[in-house]
Amino acid sequence: MRTKEKRQVCILLPNKQHLDCPVRGRARGREVLNTVLKQLGVSELQVFALAVLRDHEYLFLDLEQKLSKYFGKRWNRRSLKIPFILFLRVQHYLESGRLILSSRVQQLYYAELRQKVLHSQSRHQEALFFQLAASALQAEVGDVEQRAGSDEEEGGEKRQERKHYFLPEDYFPSWLIKHRGRDFLLQHCPLLHAELRGVSRCQAVLQFIKEAGSLQDGPVTFYRMRREKKELTSSILLGVALKGVCIYQEVEGKLCLLYDFSWNDIDRFTFQGSRFEISAVGSLCLPKLLYHTPSAFHSKHILRHLSDSHRLHIHTRGAVSYIQQLEDMEATQFYNEAYICDTTRLTHRLQSLTSSMSDCSDVDEMTAACSREEEEEEEDTVSATEFELCVDEPEEFLVDDPAEVTWLAELLRGASVQGPLVLPSWAAVTVEMKQVLRRRADEGVSVD
Repeated sequence: MRTKEKRQVCILLPNKQHLDCPVRGRARGREVLNTVLKQLGVSELQVFALAVLRDHEYLFLDLEQKLSKYFGKRWNRRSLKIPFILFLRVQHYLESGRLILSSRVQQLYYAELRQKVLHSQSRHQEALFFQLAASALQAEVGDVEQRAGSDEEEGGEKRQERKHYFLPEDYFPSWLIKHRGRDFLLQHCPLLHAELRGVSRCQAVLQFIKEAGSLQDGPVTFYRMRREKKELTSSILLGVALKGVCIYQEVEGKLCLLYDFSWNDIDRFTFQGSRFEISAVGSLCLPKLLYHTPSAFHSKHILRHLSDSHRLHIHTRGAVSYIQQLEDMEATQFYNEAYICDTTRLTHRLQSLTSSMSDCSDVDEMTAACSREEEEEEEDTVSATEFELCVDEPEEFLVDDPAEVTWLAELLRGASVQGPLVLPSWAAVTVEMKQVLRRRADEGVSVD
């Protein structure tokens, strides 16, 4: 088969639409991403990334790698008329939809969360599903009175028919429909929807995104792992969440939380082939947690995702604080002139804080401590290679000395993943960090 012939790549979007992208045989992930940006009419996708389904698990592409690495021998042997499937998925979940400046990207983010809610198994959060359904209805239908009409002369059957203006299957998980019954949902959900009368559709979307952040298995990307390498089933789920990492065990279809680590709680992640270790900070007095991924290929991509998520958490912390100020001011409508002035200033500041969010996927800025050799052989032949990511909180280094700021900027950039791993002495960094924190504490200055 001639390598110059085009391959057809189909990108599935969260809103159930798809994009077609013909690419060269030697194309890399970035070429596909550029086509997606052009077809969607946006300059950046911020929290989204391209993913491939590998062993029933979504892995986010390294954009600098050739697509043939992800599709293997099929890339050259498969018929050119059959498309290769990629997925545009959320790689980094956010605490607020306002961090997404593009309305088109925000709608895609909302669409993926909608699907996550429908597949959620958080049975202990039943009330939250009713709130989410109401927000989604307000976002998609608008005011319930406008949809249901106000003609008081309509017959009872007609009014009852118009009350049922949505399908429970579109807004509630199947287990909740089975538990409560369709009639119960059709009766009570419109009451909650009516309470949102006057809320704009844009605000309803933002409200849905914020509420979905409280869902246990909502804004989380899960990776399956095994306790023992030879186990047949992967009962452990590593969740990359908003503010850290959570570990679940699946028992009879239900998720049981084992550990919930914030980024501050984690000292380092270490992969050696398919072997994965989490080392918590010493104050937690926890032993190293040891699990096994499906392969070394998975390990590398999970580590990259963890690294990018940690860095995004650091970069958006200031923006999240400003958003909270905006929401607080909008909630208290006192002193209208000052309110308008301050929110405008804060909005401009937010735009500057979020303008570089999409850079989190750039390979030259990652803090991942992983090697990036070109692998022509099968992935399991590199099982002896070890990768490590040290998780420290650089925002705790906030100081006023320009020299220290420059040093911290270099520290955040870390080593280029194009070559061998070269990191500063993390032991020395930790000692210096403690000294800075102790000095600032003595001076009565907050480290947050």
